[in-house]
Amino acid sequence: MSSRELILGRVRRALADVPPDDTPYEDAVARGYLREHGERGVEETVELLAENLADYRAIVHRCGEDELPSLLARLLAERKASTVLVPSGLEESWLAGTDVARVADRAESGPHELDAVDSVVTACAVAVAETGTIVLDGGPDQGRRRITLIPDHHICVVRVPGQVVSSVPQALERLDPGRPLTWISGPSATSDIELDRVEGVHGPRTLEVILVG
Repeated sequence: MSSRELILGRVRRALADVPPDDTPYEDAVARGYLREHGERGVEETVELLAENLADYRAIVHRCGEDELPSLLARLLAERKASTVLVPSGLEESWLAGTDVARVADRAESGPHELDAVDSVVTACAVAVAETGTIVLDGGPDQGRRRITLIPDHHICVVRVPGQVVSSVPQALERLDPGRPLTWISGPSATSDIELDRVEGVHGPRTLEVILVG
């Protein structure tokens, strides 16, 4: 018997005494929580996102679409990056201002190869203002999940205001639960029992977010 069959068997036994006309799961618990906290306009929502991203120690930048290539080139130069990992669907024009060697997002790339990359640049699926969270869903301009977890430096581009929502419930409405969702709130960090913060343990040590609008 496989682990899957074992788990499903336990679920069936647990539900054996549940009548067929029992309240459906989605109606069993009242979910009367607020969809968002307070009423904010578009600019206020973007400001809240920037504030919460910074609170999580992400480095936040703002620019117009025509300024994005030069900003990306400057950030990679400041990082002294010699290689940048690029998802297959990332807009070509974004990196037009830099001559940093590009590394393709390949299925066969292993952790050692990805760890040798200096930076990775991606877009995102949605950004949540109230929690300062960036969500990636593995889309063509975001690539495989591992490319944003192994390299030490991640630059994520958020299109403002189209990809910014106020709350997690609003974000969930935009996301496909069947996709590989990665929720990012600041650079990777953890603390030991002495509350000493260590960054870069299970993700990038440095997260830079560019709000493009």
